[in-house]
Amino acid sequence: MVTRVLPHDRSSFTQGLELLGGTLYEGTGRYGESVVRALDPDTGRVLGERDLPPALFGEGITVVGNRIWQITWREGVALERDRDSLRELRRVEYDGEGWGLCHDGARLVMSDGGSALTFRDPASFAVTGSVPVVLEGRPVAELNELECAGGQVWANVWGSERIVRIDPGSGQVTAVVDASGLLPRSERAGTDVLNGIAAVPGTDEFLLTGKLWPHVYRVRFVPE
Repeated sequence: MVTRVLPHDRSSFTQGLELLGGTLYEGTGRYGESVVRALDPDTGRVLGERDLPPALFGEGITVVGNRIWQITWREGVALERDRDSLRELRRVEYDGEGWGLCHDGARLVMSDGGSALTFRDPASFAVTGSVPVVLEGRPVAELNELECAGGQVWANVWGSERIVRIDPGSGQVTAVVDASGLLPRSERAGTDVLNGIAAVPGTDEFLLTGKLWPHVYRVRFVPE
């Protein structure tokens, strides 16, 4: 159920989305166009922005205290940033691709486009574990943007309009959200896939958007 429709920069190839302290943080992708920015969630006004080097394709982001982690697609580089200034503080290398990232309060949770979640130390970015993600006994592949909320991990499934809720302890999918039709067909021209989910703190609502979408939707998930 949509409760509000908010503005979104149509040039943003959204890869990561997180709402904290009244600020919406967004990471975008594409070589030569990737940025991380802080936004006013109600107006879409840019409060701060930093470009990535042209050789880096930005992916998921997450806030950890006064820092922000931002991962990259195929470059195997995670960037740690100052939350207030968005300034890059250091880089850490990792193996494989980077797609989605969230923080559950104790550890980082990362996706790589496969069917597993990888857990990482929020200070060192070192791997601490992993879990395969399954729905009715079958792997759920192409896990993309992630959001940690209420002890669960929510994941966009790339190329689809589905969002899955994952128990990070077992890897079991405990709910599937059908977000088809969220962006009206009349506004689809020039847009890309659904991608971007951010919990609204203190509520049971989420912000959803997509790559190059004109809107961010504030929604509440309800049973069919």
